[in-house]
Amino acid sequence: MPSGDEDLVEQLARLIDIRLLDPIEILVDGHDAVDSLRAVAHQRSRSLAATMVSGDDRAAYAAIARVISTLWPGDGPFDPPLDWWRSPLGQIVARRVGHPTAESVSYAVAGAMLGITRQGVHDLAVRGKLARHPEGGVRSASVRDRLLQEGTRRA
Repeated sequence: MPSGDEDLVEQLARLIDIRLLDPIEILVDGHDAVDSLRAVAHQRSRSLAATMVSGDDRAAYAAIARVISTLWPGDGPFDPPLDWWRSPLGQIVARRVGHPTAESVSYAVAGAMLGITRQGVHDLAVRGKLARHPEGGVRSASVRDRLLQEGTRRA
């Protein structure tokens, strides 16, 4: 697995640890069984990362949806901070599905997903390189498509 993918594995393992296993450890008063869960979670993080990076579109989407719905449960929309999009998980989500719960994103979110400024997003939208959404912002799918095009040019 390339080093960037290892960063994704580590981020997934760390998130599972912090958001799921640490609270369980507190509830069970430090029971030894949590240690074996940590080992399983790390192995599963590797499998999830491989699916997100190299799986077919359907499998990648399912893995991403499972991770987001488990680690960020709630009744409201998934709305991570802008810097999340720069993380290994944020970048693979942006490349594989765009924004997982929004048809359109603000220029600020699109910029974070693309690694450019809001002004850069505006310029791309004006030049027709990103599709505007009729209700404002740009289409999440067009951000994903742009990331895929950039990835193809780098390869």
